[in-house]
Amino acid sequence: MEFQKLKIKDLILFKPNKIEDHRGSFQESYNQINFNKIVGKNIEFVQDNFSVSNKGVFRGIHFQKKPYEQGKLVRVSLGRVIDFAVDLRKNSPTYLQWEKVELSDDNRFQLWIPEGFGHAFITLEENTTVIYVVSQVYSFENEGGAKFDDKMLKIDWPINPTVLSDKDQKWPSIEERMEEFDNRFKDF
Repeated sequence: MEFQKLKIKDLILFKPNKIEDHRGSFQESYNQINFNKIVGKNIEFVQDNFSVSNKGVFRGIHFQKKPYEQGKLVRVSLGRVIDFAVDLRKNSPTYLQWEKVELSDDNRFQLWIPEGFGHAFITLEENTTVIYVVSQVYSFENEGGAKFDDKMLKIDWPINPTVLSDKDQKWPSIEERMEEFDNRFKDF
């Protein structure tokens, strides 16, 4: 498996090797020993999430607050997304910066998003299926989010989201919650 460290520290794009022959294809999508060696710490995944969305659906920008912060390994099994990771680590030199990558059933890439990041994606095809495993269980009380069009983030969306949940439309801006962000993510 190949990997690429992205410009924001700790974000890693995994590029599984695909073996093809007359029967179809095979790939190893995850190997805990290799994964932990590459990310530089022992990660155990405790929850597996699966979503199916139509074209133009936006999900995010989500994160979990301490003590339920989550690392995520994200991949697409059907369709295409542009996946975004937003650095919310207060002490990071890339605080409030973001990365985007295309994940698809064709490229089979996986994005590692460690704790302290917000996560979002927008679907580019109908019936896109996103699978992500996380390092901490979901906690409703510790859920957080930011608006997709937050002025402080200046995210360059490839298409305008056409479908958002009520919750994702109502997140307060980062500016409105700066003190909370400063306190919640200063230790990352």
